[in-house]
Amino acid sequence: MWADGLRLRLPGLQVARHYRREWLRHDLVAGVVLTALLVPAGIGYARAAGLPPETGLYATIVPLLVYAVVGPSRVLVLGPDSALAPLIAVAVLPLAGGDPDRAVALAGLLALLVGALLLLGGLARLGAVTALLSRPIRTGYLNGIAAVVLVSQLPALLGVPVESTRSLRDLPVLAEALRAGDAQMSALLFGLVGLAAAVLLRVTVSAVAGVLTVVVGALLLVKVLDLQDALPVVGALPRGLPAPALDGLAASDVLALLGPAMGIALIAFTDTAVLSRALASRRRQHVDGSQEMTAIGAANLAGGLLGGFPVSASSSRTPVAEQAGARTQLVGVIGAALLVAFVLLAPEVTGYLPSSTLAAVVILAAASLVDVTGTVRLLRMNPVEGLLSVAALLGVVLVGVLEGILVAVGLSLAAFVRQAWLPYRAELGLLPGVRGYHDLARHPEGRRVPGVVIVRFDAPLFFANATHFATFVRATVEAAGPDVGTVVLAAEPITDIDTTAVDALAELDDELAARGISLVLAEVKGPVKDRLRRYDSVSGADRFGPERFAPTVGAAVDQVTGRLRGDLDPDDRPDE
Repeated sequence: MWADGLRLRLPGLQVARHYRREWLRHDLVAGVVLTALLVPAGIGYARAAGLPPETGLYATIVPLLVYAVVGPSRVLVLGPDSALAPLIAVAVLPLAGGDPDRAVALAGLLALLVGALLLLGGLARLGAVTALLSRPIRTGYLNGIAAVVLVSQLPALLGVPVESTRSLRDLPVLAEALRAGDAQMSALLFGLVGLAAAVLLRVTVSAVAGVLTVVVGALLLVKVLDLQDALPVVGALPRGLPAPALDGLAASDVLALLGPAMGIALIAFTDTAVLSRALASRRRQHVDGSQEMTAIGAANLAGGLLGGFPVSASSSRTPVAEQAGARTQLVGVIGAALLVAFVLLAPEVTGYLPSSTLAAVVILAAASLVDVTGTVRLLRMNPVEGLLSVAALLGVVLVGVLEGILVAVGLSLAAFVRQAWLPYRAELGLLPGVRGYHDLARHPEGRRVPGVVIVRFDAPLFFANATHFATFVRATVEAAGPDVGTVVLAAEPITDIDTTAVDALAELDDELAARGISLVLAEVKGPVKDRLRRYDSVSGADRFGPERFAPTVGAAVDQVTGRLRGDLDPDDRPDE
């Protein structure tokens, strides 16, 4: 029993027990192809986060190995990500004070905090937390992140010797440096040509081919032409394996990084959950969100302990592994093993990689986050959601990356509250030849049942919308004229009601009764009916007795009119 439980918690062991020999060739090929992308991606995102390049490889090796054991998805690739890099930079660099060793330690601590939050969330079955970021808000947020990454890489791409820009507010500094002729032409040439070549190859061949061609080509040119001293290069990496690098930390650092860690954890898991579900759906598999959260947490904990920084699933490297034929988590193990071989046997190779070429790779990856089409579609389909998406983008670009998380979550909650506060409401009536009762605003040819007003309110009733509900019913009754004797509330969409709303309903009932109008509640949910009866028992009233409830709107109308639906008007009978 204990062993079975362990296998459930360690899906990689379960896959290993049932591994098929025919999968091995596919996993080996996919692992080799993936590794060719892991090196420039890891180094590039480390630089984008303001960290030494080797940390990007450490943040790839360790999480890949851990996720291969504890991760529920068979082909998900973990590692540094363009959406997280600016978050890490904004959180860590101000605290580091220009000390690269302290920056690495702080980044490791940040990964530990992110991992602990995700691990606790997974154990508490909080996988549904991704609902805090709706699709429109997430689209706007990622568009903003892409803009920040693009801006941050412009100095390296253009060969301008200024600090990396972190927001649009820094662009005037970059423009002034360009006007002053500070751009290094060799770096500028490598950067722009590399970016153009990568885009062309991405369109005509594949994204992987573009990155590999540009990186390898730049390496060879610098080596052959002996240009490593003539333009900025990444530099040779230190030879060695991932190791702890958490020296010099204090309790104040934990407090300073806890807020950013919460935001990063939310984004990391949101990205991972979306990608994991998409992969599982294509393979007709199921991935538990809470188990995924636990796995991402464990991977971040291990990475933070061994010189890395926060990671999530990669939306660019995962499809590469899948398209290369990946079958199981062994692909990640192979990729990690080849990265270890690289840092042990050939770390000096990056001494010939131009910084501008690496910036081009990062820019190309960040550009994949941009979803202009999705934003335009949102604006056309639902202008409110489209504007919320644009607002999330502006929050990231103008306010700040970390603050942008709060803006995005706040906008998501505001959108939810607005929808519940001002839900759709309708007056229902008869349509000639059609069964049931229908929205008169959408069907002008319909008409009211004589003497009866039927209203529907498409949301739970609570303190924020109770007044709107009562106002809507009063206005509808006034518009119907003086002959109204009954108001029927089609209550099926009302899934809950709080005490404020019950009081508002009672007041409305008294007001209608004073005018000789009865209120009937149709299709009331059981829990809502229980809440209304509890109101009677507490208040000592007998307001919501059995006679107030009808099983359907039709039954309520039949009871009021004394006729069946088809007998109300011969013209209203459905066609036989």
